[in-house]
Amino acid sequence: MKDKQAFDTLKAETFAGSLIDTLNKGALSLMISIGHRSGLFDTMAKMDYATSAEIADKTELNERYVREWLGAMVTGEVIEYVPESKSYRLSAEHAAYLTRKAGADNIAVFTQYVAVMGEVEDDILKCFKNGGGVPYSKFHRFHDVMAEDSGQSVLSSLESHILPLVPGLIAKLKSGINMLDVGCGSGRIINKLASLFPNSHFTGMDLSTEAIAEANSEATTRGLKNVEFIIKDLSDFHQIAPVEKYDFVTTFDAIHDQGKPLNVLKGIFRSLKPDGIYLMQDISGTSHLEEDMKHSIGTFLYTISCMHCMTVSLAQGGEGLGAMWGEEKTKEYLHNAGFSTIKTNKLAHDIQNNWYAVTK
Repeated sequence: MKDKQAFDTLKAETFAGSLIDTLNKGALSLMISIGHRSGLFDTMAKMDYATSAEIADKTELNERYVREWLGAMVTGEVIEYVPESKSYRLSAEHAAYLTRKAGADNIAVFTQYVAVMGEVEDDILKCFKNGGGVPYSKFHRFHDVMAEDSGQSVLSSLESHILPLVPGLIAKLKSGINMLDVGCGSGRIINKLASLFPNSHFTGMDLSTEAIAEANSEATTRGLKNVEFIIKDLSDFHQIAPVEKYDFVTTFDAIHDQGKPLNVLKGIFRSLKPDGIYLMQDISGTSHLEEDMKHSIGTFLYTISCMHCMTVSLAQGGEGLGAMWGEEKTKEYLHNAGFSTIKTNKLAHDIQNNWYAVTK
């Protein structure tokens, strides 16, 4: 019989300290989300030391709430504070990771997921007890946050980093090709592409009625005539996908959420022309937990996976792959779908994704 494990007091106390730090950081994430959504960080980045009243006046927000928020920011070591003048400042060094001006470096965007996931905690707990999943309809603001996330990490580098991953692609888009974006969400990516490349035609498909409505609204506002959006459940895409219609197919962080991911990939294979290319953005897990322990935001990604990606798939009666299915399993699925050549790319500014360039 195994001897009783000796109790390591130092280990216990260290862990308790870590938990307290987690408690503070979890609360801070909510406050950073509010700072982002309210525009407080953007405004303070343009100000020198100022009182809570001055900051509230500049942002047109309630001073009492601003002052309490500032308390969290100061104790969380995000914002500097001078007791003598009761004034606050957001340093340039911190603003470089907290403002919209920071672009792809703006970590504040990601803190919004904490609040969004918190809204479904009760539903997720029921799944822990009973199985099943939580449907997309339960996630308020999720598409808005995803669109902002995508706009920051994808749209900002679409021309400079992403399209160049496929040699010759930009020239083909200028000449005129057919492109399909599967799981297009609110369509910001292909609406931008449609405006950049008027000779090409762009199609977006997504399950969400709300997201497609937003995509169509933006396309109409921008006067785009070379883009269309289709509401579609892709579970049987392997059977209904048009045969060899598209020169270029994309998925942006979408495959692992699907109820039947292999069917979707088989449908993409079916819809792609023989000389076409499929560009797949997906989370940069490894398929091995011991390796994922080294990921700088591994805990965050597994949490998002558990409380969104995995559960929305299970809610469709699907596999529940989860966001952290990893590169190894991703390649296995791509090969099983029929693809023969897979090249994994990483972008220096993107810590959470792999970019797979895939051909038949």
